Amino acid sequence: MTEPARPLRVVVVGGGILGLACAREVARRHPGAQVTVLEKEARLAAHQTGHNSGVVHAGLYYAPGSLKALLCRRGATLLEVFCGERGIPYDRCGKVVVAVDAGELGRLDAIEERARANGVPGLARLDARGLREVEPHAAGIAALHSPATAIVDFGAVARAYGDEVRERGGTVRLGVAVTRVEALADGARLHTADGEALEADRVLVCAGLHADALARASGQAPAPRIVPFRGEYWQLRPERTGLVRGLIYPVPDPRLPFLGVHLTKRIDGAVLVGPNAVLALAREGYDWRTVRPAELADVLRDRGVWRLFRRHWRTGVDELLRSASRRRFVAAARRYVPELRAADVVRAPAGVRAQAVDPDGALVDDFRIDVAGATTWVRNAPSPAATSSLAIAEELVDRAL
Repeated sequence: MTEPARPLRVVVVGGGILGLACAREVARRHPGAQVTVLEKEARLAAHQTGHNSGVVHAGLYYAPGSLKALLCRRGATLLEVFCGERGIPYDRCGKVVVAVDAGELGRLDAIEERARANGVPGLARLDARGLREVEPHAAGIAALHSPATAIVDFGAVARAYGDEVRERGGTVRLGVAVTRVEALADGARLHTADGEALEADRVLVCAGLHADALARASGQAPAPRIVPFRGEYWQLRPERTGLVRGLIYPVPDPRLPFLGVHLTKRIDGAVLVGPNAVLALAREGYDWRTVRPAELADVLRDRGVWRLFRRHWRTGVDELLRSASRRRFVAAARRYVPELRAADVVRAPAGVRAQAVDPDGALVDDFRIDVAGATTWVRNAPSPAATSSLAIAEELVDRAL
């Protein structure tokens, strides 16, 4: 008598939006599989996903042909459909990228060219008058308007992904910290902080802020290094939220590592101002008081990190000064909304971004995925990873299974 075939065992490490999207995709494609999500925290979406500003990106900035460009547009489409099916609020509030002087027009032209190459729907070039029609309180000489850019609660989306995993027979385990993934001849063994060992046919690792540490502990390449940058926000007082209808962004400077301060409407009606970007003193360091010396030393031992600091030290000083001064922070946003005053804002929760850095000190811009035997490693998943989560999950599952 023939023994019945053992079901496919797939373990996903990470209970953020990307890990849960991957688990959902495996469960959807392979109805008989045993799908398990392991999340070290006591709740889902506890870190990057739960501290996300909530922007569903339309694909304006990304180099044509990159994974970001390819997956952002499809991801946004899939996400909007999913939210509709699940009753999750989704608002196409639109976004303007604003040039405040003639020196920014060339960079605005380059963004427009990329956006059109990426098929961003409804894109329009605005003059100063057209900008005021879209955002009456914004100031600039020109802008790009992306009406398809939207906002959503990514924490709610991630939890809905988790619900679907369970509905399809999968398991979501909280409070389980994976410390090492061991390669086997026909699969992998996952070791946890509690001494448990789980075997799987395939493993997908979406470890976010701990991606490099877990990879190194598992014998994978040490690079790229994850550097935690804290993004600090203020938000408009409720009586001043009328200054912003949607999203108001600067024209990014390609010489600088981060986008700069912008104004972002949230799905709950609040309006964020920020973020800046300062080195967090722990991988999950949401304020200056949270310091983990071993994690900080681990980052500062890396030569690529020091090369990054040397290259962008002036920007780093500016970011630190903004962190210490509400007036300086608001002044950066006032370039785009001149009516904004320091008294109009109050502190908002910060987030921490897992920024991958290569040994030469360059920021890893695109998504980076490695496959080693039965394990697929997400080594870098910056914005627009939340927007692209369902499309990235398709890509990861294609590679893993």
